[in-house]
Amino acid sequence: MEPTSQIEEVKALALGMGFTACGVARAESIDPSCAVAFREWLDQGRNAGMAYLQNHEDKRLDPRRLLEGAQSVICVALNYYPKQLLSPDQLQFAYYAYGHDYHDVMRSRLGMLASALGMDPLSMGKGRGEAFKLCCDTVPMLDRYWAWRAGLGWIGRNKNLILPHHGSYFFLGEIITTRRFDHYDEPIADHCGTCDRCLRACPTGALTQTDDGQTTLDARRCLSYLTIEHRGDLSPDTASAMGNCIYGCDRCQQACPYNRNARPTDVADFEPTDDFLHMQPKDWQQLTPEQYRRLFRGSAVKRAKYEGLRRNIDAIGIGPIHPSHTTDSPL
Repeated sequence: MEPTSQIEEVKALALGMGFTACGVARAESIDPSCAVAFREWLDQGRNAGMAYLQNHEDKRLDPRRLLEGAQSVICVALNYYPKQLLSPDQLQFAYYAYGHDYHDVMRSRLGMLASALGMDPLSMGKGRGEAFKLCCDTVPMLDRYWAWRAGLGWIGRNKNLILPHHGSYFFLGEIITTRRFDHYDEPIADHCGTCDRCLRACPTGALTQTDDGQTTLDARRCLSYLTIEHRGDLSPDTASAMGNCIYGCDRCQQACPYNRNARPTDVADFEPTDDFLHMQPKDWQQLTPEQYRRLFRGSAVKRAKYEGLRRNIDAIGIGPIHPSHTTDSPL
């Protein structure tokens, strides 16, 4: 069937390029209540050591500050759920880190989508064509908020974007553009209901429910922050909560019933290497800087640096493996 609107044309092109979902929102200031909640979250120090989240607030709360004349935000989701998981007796990594760095993969695909839409970077700033800006977790942009506004899914209690019939194992990206569309997508209602499995699954209590029934994430207690972004020592309590996971944490996603619908990605760049899949606990214990560089060349794991990953390995100690999880089923 031929696309019948401008937005349907965009979605058809995006899906044809391997994106799982696509939607378009009007470029404007974020909802005032969301802006207030974001500022309160920062004021409470729940961003932990991620001070960069306090920078460029004006741009973070209004994409028109990122691109002069912006009219629309094209949002996409790209599946990263691995085809092959590490076995329970191995040391674990968050699924998003199994393959190549998503920043590079997403930016490349966003660029191809912009080109397919006739957005020529050579014409920008020369008085012709439509200006655009690619966003893939590298600019001050509230990715989950815009994905929700563009109708891709809703922000679940685990603070991840949940796509209907697909789950939450997705990278998000945006194209801010001066192109105006004939209409825009509408947000999707929250479908978490009374489910609190993600809150109960969090080993550190980083996810808590507020008095008004909303959920907040405290990065100071989140294992993803502590094992990746945090540069200091890890407390004994943190090390104990890590179980056998030495980079990131997926437990709030693994507990989510919507991830029963997760399907393996067909993006080759997100497939793990054989060397990574075959690493055993004793191999991690003996990890050298040279091995680290070979294993994680072009990987998001470089975010923690060798010293950070070494710290994580040393923190949990390597004796008998007691898996943090033995199944990926949320039931």
